[in-house]
Amino acid sequence: MTKVLVLYYSSYGHIEQMADAVAEGARSTGADVDVLRVPETAPAAVVEAAGFKTDSPHAVIAGADALAEYDAIIVGAPTRFGRMPGQMANFWDTTGGLWFNGKLVGKVGGAFTSTATQHGGQETTLFSIITNLLHHGMTIVGLDYGFQAQMGVDKVRGGSPYGATTIADGDGSRAPGGDELEGARYQGRRIAMTAAKLAS
Repeated sequence: MTKVLVLYYSSYGHIEQMADAVAEGARSTGADVDVLRVPETAPAAVVEAAGFKTDSPHAVIAGADALAEYDAIIVGAPTRFGRMPGQMANFWDTTGGLWFNGKLVGKVGGAFTSTATQHGGQETTLFSIITNLLHHGMTIVGLDYGFQAQMGVDKVRGGSPYGATTIADGDGSRAPGGDELEGARYQGRRIAMTAAKLAS
């Protein structure tokens, strides 16, 4: 059975919702899927003052070595000035031993993100995640144009060929829309299917 990890960081819950949708898509293929989050590294005073969501149902990943157990790793994080936030970057900075020993080479990876606005750094944030996966020798699967709901300008919509996205609005009041969640499911499904094919 294909083993998939959805690894995420979420300050306000948008990426957590997307992570659950990615996991749904991967599970629809019969894959065994874990949803885990990276540790919070912001000071407690900052977390409280900013109103971060702290009641996640998902456990914190035990450590970087756990990544080697999976056939596919799908990484989600919001943007911070057009790149992944420090919480996720800090986690990937601990994966040097995995890189040195080639433990993630040949595994399948992907990325998803959220921004406040349509032009708030969705694609650069995805690439900041994907760059780490490529350095580890992973095969990247994005949100291909088989998912047509990412097209059009008739409404606010996330989506990028590089990965599923959502737009949260400047005050975080916009929850992921139906098309955005379906895009996350689509990407999760495609990544799990690709991992299964490569393993066969």
